[in-house]
Amino acid sequence: MNLTAAPRPRPARDAASRPGRARHPLRAEAVRGFAPWAGAAVLLTLATALAVTSEQWQGGWAETRDRVHTTAVLLGVPLALAAGCRQGGRERRRRTEELLATAARGRTAGFLASALPLALWVAAGYAAAAVLALCATWYCATGDRPRLATPLADAAVLVSASLAGQVAGRVVPWRLTAPLLAVAAYVGLGVLGYGDGGSLRNLSPLGESSPTDVPVAWQPLATVVWTGGLAAGAVLAYTARRRAAALLPLTAAAVAGVLLVGAGDGLRRAHPLAHRQVCDTSTTPQICVNARYHKLLPQVRDALSGLTDRLDGVRNVPVRFEDLPGRPGPDEVELPMTTPIGRSVVRGRLTDPGEFAWAAGIMLRGGGECADPSPRVARADDAVEHYLAPSPLERSFDAQRAARGEQEPFTRARARLASMGEEERRAWLSAYFAARGDCAAKGVPAL
Repeated sequence: MNLTAAPRPRPARDAASRPGRARHPLRAEAVRGFAPWAGAAVLLTLATALAVTSEQWQGGWAETRDRVHTTAVLLGVPLALAAGCRQGGRERRRRTEELLATAARGRTAGFLASALPLALWVAAGYAAAAVLALCATWYCATGDRPRLATPLADAAVLVSASLAGQVAGRVVPWRLTAPLLAVAAYVGLGVLGYGDGGSLRNLSPLGESSPTDVPVAWQPLATVVWTGGLAAGAVLAYTARRRAAALLPLTAAAVAGVLLVGAGDGLRRAHPLAHRQVCDTSTTPQICVNARYHKLLPQVRDALSGLTDRLDGVRNVPVRFEDLPGRPGPDEVELPMTTPIGRSVVRGRLTDPGEFAWAAGIMLRGGGECADPSPRVARADDAVEHYLAPSPLERSFDAQRAARGEQEPFTRARARLASMGEEERRAWLSAYFAARGDCAAKGVPAL
């Protein structure tokens, strides 16, 4: 007979009585409190500033990159500093400094538990604004391609600013420290970036911006090391037990700063496409646009179609409209300006094709450097301008000349050119363009 007692069943434990998993302190800081609001403020500030000036950058990748960069540095960095400063003075305002000093975790860990969520939310707000700007350009881009090195470096600069601001807030927990720090940062960045500081301006994250230039490959990384090293040095100097640990990031920042200052004007190089152009060779003259805006070529060709059709068979006209930096060649003429974006071109579209064609006619007939052309030259120029592509403001110009009693000769010259037969007009225009740019009456055919 087996007298072994059966094991007693263990009572089931209620799920509600089980101890819950300890949540990481970063989670509470990241989902509640001030950090999400700071990220939203960065997003709202940058997005609003970009939206107000959208006509000046939307449609060009280089313009979008430069505008997002400038906005992020001039507005985002002061805002990140102020947000970090406010977060840093939180314990002093709540009078919980002594309580936190008795916590088991070290001072650096406690600092990062408060600083990292805020820094990540600030970076997330900037990233959202940058993505919105890139999407706004994507559908109407006129050429080139996005370059992500600068946005990534800007995100790192904002993180560094947030960490540095948190240190300032803990060292000087005054309520006005945050706004004063933001104002000082805005003024300092503007003076250092736009002032006549020589090579020292390279230390500013703002730097120089131009659609025809791009930063050299190592410049964004050097800027990240420069700003990040300063922020990391400040954090370690404030929190580490051995403050000598701050020397390592500060040394890295110093090396990066020396590289930036020593580079001088060599921090930027010519845009790879800035000295190339794409051309339509089916017209006379040929039409070329800068390769950075190659998708504008069909619009430019259509805008100039009336002008080029009227020049079919005419001799002595320039070979092409060119769109490269510098003066055109001897057989070329400058294409009317399509940049800066926001004037002739907005969101990938020519704003006024008629005015663009008129400007092309002015470029084509030359004589722009004549200070006081003779009446014969002035009448011929006006007749050619009226025939090729009249100005949208022609009626206003005519009214001004009529008030001075000077309109009648111009009207007769226009009528004479319009009444010519096709062959006669081609011959006259060929003689006119042979004397293109001649300010004297000699060589310009009469009308």
